[in-house]
Amino acid sequence: MNKKNTLRLALAALFAALAYIGFQFFRFDLSVGGEKTAFHLGNTFVVLAALLLGGGWGGVAGAVGLTLADLTSGYATSAPKTFFLKLCIGLITGLVAHIICHLSQVKEAKKVLKISLLASVCGLAFNIVADPVVGYFYKKYLLGVPQEVASVLAKLSSLTTAVNAVLSVIFAVILYNALRPALIKAGLFVSIGKES
Repeated sequence: MNKKNTLRLALAALFAALAYIGFQFFRFDLSVGGEKTAFHLGNTFVVLAALLLGGGWGGVAGAVGLTLADLTSGYATSAPKTFFLKLCIGLITGLVAHIICHLSQVKEAKKVLKISLLASVCGLAFNIVADPVVGYFYKKYLLGVPQEVASVLAKLSSLTTAVNAVLSVIFAVILYNALRPALIKAGLFVSIGKES
């Protein structure tokens, strides 16, 4: 394994742990009919990982961290859905940031801020739409939750997902724009592009 991949693997593990902590310790649960949804900060680290490491690494880190958080916090039935959705958040954020806008090659601070904001919004906008829709069908058809309860949960999930998205965009963009110069200066910034 070369130095770049070792660094990515270590950072991905760190972001998986941070996503876990963001959900496990910065969470407010809402319950309906024996099922739950939550306000949390875990998605912040999915997006931040995708901005720093690329969509694949960031998506996997977030998916692993938040799936483990589900499995250890009373959300075990949501774990498969969580893995899929968090992987998609990372992939979409990375696609916009690195494939479309080439974020790691950009030098101008204002442009870095705009691209990181755009990519974060795109990844989490997907989640605002997909989480309640996927959640509804997942709970109703795979878990056998009654339609009325699944419908209420989807509506409640829309609210929590939107709040989570706004907070995660704010925190991820602030953290990325603060960490990027420090990582560049320390020689730990992973450039993402054709050579990756």
